Amino acid sequence: MRVYTTAKDTMYRLTQTAILEFVDFKQPQETQVCVFVDSSKTFQTIVGIGGAITDAAAETVAKLPVNQQQALIRAYYDREQGIGYTMARISIHSCDFSSDSYAYVQENYINLTSFSIAHDETYRIPFIKKAMQMAGEPLAVLASPWSPPAWMKTNASMLKGGRLLPEYRQSWANYFIKFIHTYENAGIPIWGVTVQNEPMASQMWESCLFTSEEESDFIGNYLGVALHQNGLQDKKVIAWDHNRDLIYQRACAVLNNVNTAQYVWGIGYHWYETWTGSDMLFENLKRVKEAFPATHLIFTEGCIEKFDFNRINEWKLGEVYGHSMINDFNAGACAWLDWNVLLDETGGPNHVGNFCFAPIIADTRSGELHYTSSYYYLGHFSKFVKSNAKRIISASNRDSLQTTAFINSDGSTVVIVLNTTEVEIDYYLCIKDKAATVKSLPRSISTLVINTNDI
Repeated sequence: MRVYTTAKDTMYRLTQTAILEFVDFKQPQETQVCVFVDSSKTFQTIVGIGGAITDAAAETVAKLPVNQQQALIRAYYDREQGIGYTMARISIHSCDFSSDSYAYVQENYINLTSFSIAHDETYRIPFIKKAMQMAGEPLAVLASPWSPPAWMKTNASMLKGGRLLPEYRQSWANYFIKFIHTYENAGIPIWGVTVQNEPMASQMWESCLFTSEEESDFIGNYLGVALHQNGLQDKKVIAWDHNRDLIYQRACAVLNNVNTAQYVWGIGYHWYETWTGSDMLFENLKRVKEAFPATHLIFTEGCIEKFDFNRINEWKLGEVYGHSMINDFNAGACAWLDWNVLLDETGGPNHVGNFCFAPIIADTRSGELHYTSSYYYLGHFSKFVKSNAKRIISASNRDSLQTTAFINSDGSTVVIVLNTTEVEIDYYLCIKDKAATVKSLPRSISTLVINTNDI
């Protein structure tokens, strides 16, 4: 068994720190710290892990020296030298992490004849193509709108909320179709779409309000129908795309409508109402999975807000990710998408000043890349848990160690253990009647990879 570790106050960053052997181990004592793994019990199939390729990320990487551009792409999308991202999220036209606000059609072109993605061809599309080339395969790209074009809305603006006017529901559904076809003609397959980013938030940036009834109606009578009529029924439709706090209410409203539910592949969610707490409302995800076991849960966005360049070395940044990912997967999530893969030294660019952290920060003044702890914590999952892996049982007998586990298609078992305490913890990793003694360093995350012949 190989152990890979990232730990505070050490040089370990996704570093192989041990090769361990299993020995016979029957009944543990009450005083012994243990993590129990059972691969005979399998749960959701993992789609992938990735981050958002926003306009901000694409514009920032273009400002770097060519060697640093290549380093950034390799860091995320190369499985051997990087952390092997397999998914990406993009916005349908602009979002807050764009340098300006824009749409793909001119005003009042209801038939969408002026539709053009020329804006994206400068930065975003080249970034995505380089990422796919580095990954060696197409990414599973999830596309999300922050707002319909201004002329389709009650407030005549892409910003500050407003609602989709009923008379433009069909045009807006057709807009999704145009976007998918145009991006795919440009060589970028679209895996799925969310209906509306954060449909309960009226923000100073691109935003649009959808009640549960409005979202259900739009999916069941417009978007779902349009996808099927245009031969795009394989595209995944994801509802909600907002926080964990109200996820159960929205899931019920959408999935209890038979006409709508036939088109819905999954429910997406963010962490912004809950990420600062120790619980983060993971139980709400479990309630959705219990009530609708065939529905897929997907974490579609999360980041740490209120950027401060002086905080980029804070270890807590990564621990928030580790805590969320372990508990999200244990609650049933099948995919996990971070927010911006890259931002600059201001936490942008952002056309409304909503500056945030990213796992990698580029100082465009010096051309230097800064890898935060978040990057490494994400990598402990994305580098080892492969697409089509299945989650299996992993249980700790002490709350000082958080854990989740997976079995890959090649039969290898991946166990992730998070220690957010200030103390070193020795524990037994127990599988059937075997165990290996493992050392968990203070403020660390470890990935343990067990091949079929290790036990």
